[in-house]
Amino acid sequence: MKLKLIALICLVMVFLGASSLEAANKDGDEKSLVISGKIKSTDGEVVPFANILVLGTVKGTYTNLDGTFQIFDLEDGDYTIKISAVGYKTFTKDVTVRGGQINQLDLVFMETGVEMPQITIIADKDRVFSKVPGSVTYIDQRELNTISPISGNEVLRRSPGVHVVDEEGIGMRVNIGIRGLDPDRSRSVLVLEDGVPVALAPYGEPEMYYTPAIDRMAGVEILKGSGQILYGPQTIGGVVNYISPNPPQEQEGSVRIQGGQGGYFSGLVNYGNTFGNTGMQVNLLKKRADNVGPTSFDITDFNTKFLFNINDKSELGLKLGLYNEVSNSTYIGLNQVMYDQGGQDFTRLAPDDQLDVSRYSISFSHKYRFSERVRLNTIAYAYTTTRNWNRQDFTINSTNTPPTNWTGVVWGDTDIPRGAIFMRNGTGNRNRQFAVGGIEPRLEVDHNLFNLKNELIVGTRLLWEQANEQRVNGTKAGVKSGNLVEDEVRNGNAFSAYAQNKFALSEKVDFNVGVRYENFNYERDIRRRSFAGIGVRDTALVAGNTIHEIIPGMGFNYRPIQKLNFFGGVHKGYAPPRTKDAITAVGDVLELDAEESWNYELGFRSELSSWAFMEMTGFFMDFSNQIIPVAESAGGLGFGVVNAGATRHRGVESAVVFDLSNLFGFSKTRLTYDINATYALSTYAADRFVDDININGNRTPYAPNWFVNSALTLETESGFGARVSMNYVSDQFGDELNTVTPSADGRIGRLDAYTVFDATLSYDVKKWNSRFNLSIKNLSDERYIATRRPQGIRVGIPRFITAGYEFKF
Repeated sequence: MKLKLIALICLVMVFLGASSLEAANKDGDEKSLVISGKIKSTDGEVVPFANILVLGTVKGTYTNLDGTFQIFDLEDGDYTIKISAVGYKTFTKDVTVRGGQINQLDLVFMETGVEMPQITIIADKDRVFSKVPGSVTYIDQRELNTISPISGNEVLRRSPGVHVVDEEGIGMRVNIGIRGLDPDRSRSVLVLEDGVPVALAPYGEPEMYYTPAIDRMAGVEILKGSGQILYGPQTIGGVVNYISPNPPQEQEGSVRIQGGQGGYFSGLVNYGNTFGNTGMQVNLLKKRADNVGPTSFDITDFNTKFLFNINDKSELGLKLGLYNEVSNSTYIGLNQVMYDQGGQDFTRLAPDDQLDVSRYSISFSHKYRFSERVRLNTIAYAYTTTRNWNRQDFTINSTNTPPTNWTGVVWGDTDIPRGAIFMRNGTGNRNRQFAVGGIEPRLEVDHNLFNLKNELIVGTRLLWEQANEQRVNGTKAGVKSGNLVEDEVRNGNAFSAYAQNKFALSEKVDFNVGVRYENFNYERDIRRRSFAGIGVRDTALVAGNTIHEIIPGMGFNYRPIQKLNFFGGVHKGYAPPRTKDAITAVGDVLELDAEESWNYELGFRSELSSWAFMEMTGFFMDFSNQIIPVAESAGGLGFGVVNAGATRHRGVESAVVFDLSNLFGFSKTRLTYDINATYALSTYAADRFVDDININGNRTPYAPNWFVNSALTLETESGFGARVSMNYVSDQFGDELNTVTPSADGRIGRLDAYTVFDATLSYDVKKWNSRFNLSIKNLSDERYIATRRPQGIRVGIPRFITAGYEFKF
């Protein structure tokens, strides 16, 4: 019933948006136009989607595709207009409104003097995507402030097509599934920070055991279309790029604190300034909690950026990052018996489990302008990640027989087969260290091939990665020393090259065509392991392989009128197999194919009126081979993966934004309502037998048919703000067989649909440069299963209240 209601709401919203144009035109005739104008750059190009804000009011707008803008319904008086756009210097303009006379403003942007040279997935001066060939979302600093997130998952759900699974409730390990792809550890998504990969090993082990903290970010970009071929190695699901703040041209600083239940605390200090030819931005984040749901953690995150203005032709950027985390993260979760009994949702089954993550990173970015038409951007980076995980051993068996080294602690019900969890007096220390280094020069050339305006991007990347993995079995629970039973080194060398050209066929039509080449040479060197019937022995098992792939793509944009943009594209999706999956523990090369698909999309985005914006995209992903992971994090055994065969993902994602204050003529209040809804059908598309059952036509694991995110937001001139948001996820299956009845151990079975409401209140006191906020997550205290992975049920965090304060200087 709830699904039908959500679907009906979505359809009504789409209908209202599609039918609003005529009504909005009539409404516009009744408004009083007081300010209009056009914005250009110094070289005469119009600047679309610049942000126009009337300071001291809630009035504001964006420039249209032709650079024009209009502001309605201001009382007589003196005002200051603030004009900003990414890539340009922000400036203000004083205007006077008298007797309904229209102020005509023709304004010129100055280029930003010195910009941080970095790679972003969306063109700097096209944040509303009039020329991006595909579905894309940009979540800016203002939206981040409104959400007041404790987890980056809350932010990512604001993008249509993105399904995020909570693990510990804080988002320390993000699990992103785009358009029905398996969200486990975000393996099918390329995650970047300021254009630099952040996975443990981007090719051989792309798991997200470290996730950039959303607390310190200035924005997030999400790209799902054919433009992905400029990035890699994953080009299947999408690209998520976290954007950290850059050095400002003038002094800026802030102190932000947030506190709540269970000892939760988040404190962030920011400072930035420019001294002569050198800019700097530094931030320090301290985040901790004793008990958020079942989770305790302590995070220290320090980042700094330096911008050096070398000369008129070039800038150099330097970024340093240090991250340290200690948490009680664990794989073990509730079994079905405990969940059904209730009252044990956040019990710490293995209280000695501990995960230590440390990450050290450095990157250099350089921009050199040979001329106004030729630019070279280069980024070089290196980082190390240490992921040491101490996890207590436990046993589940059908006869509920305690193990010989049982601690005496048992969870669940011993009267139900596999309904009991016996904690063992032993520990598996899974210690892993990763090192990654890469360099990527990218040449951008504006040229006039075929007497057309062209933009060519050509680039290459060299990347080296290494993983050192050991398993140390402790003879007691919680100890970090013991017997070394596994020891191996995995190495990888990757080379990629790409080229994409955008043809401006006319003022209304752009066409993009490109190709990417990926080559990955990898080796697994096993130095110690356990052999059947022999036990643990030193060994010298070395095996390797090389895979390569050509990845083409093309896309288009068509703007028939000023406020309507059609887009579409097709590209080949590609992801290399994990090195551990492709080479077995005995050194056998499985000839595991790369994950491949053909991805299609067609959609439109339109500002239907001054009070309605809409985007809708249809997508189809056809996998010739999808690798369904059997890693422990996905609930599997961690070995024995094979090519899983064909799957298909098809559906529609949409986003509608209504500016109700414009619709109803509110002059001192801004009221907006937005909803993004995705329908995705992800199924196996070829005969394949699991336990003698053909799963052809079954839904893939953790792929809900519907996921919807919506928000009602209020802002007033007095500084008061409020938002109520809703996140709905329809039912999912935990296994390939689409098993409905839960297993006693809780790892298999249907996950019922759930709806979670959040609320935030804020108050800005401009004379104090201060902002106060109150945030309530899971307002209705909904109890639901967030996931059955890795090894048991994780319950979504209950109602959680935080309060915060920010001071800017």
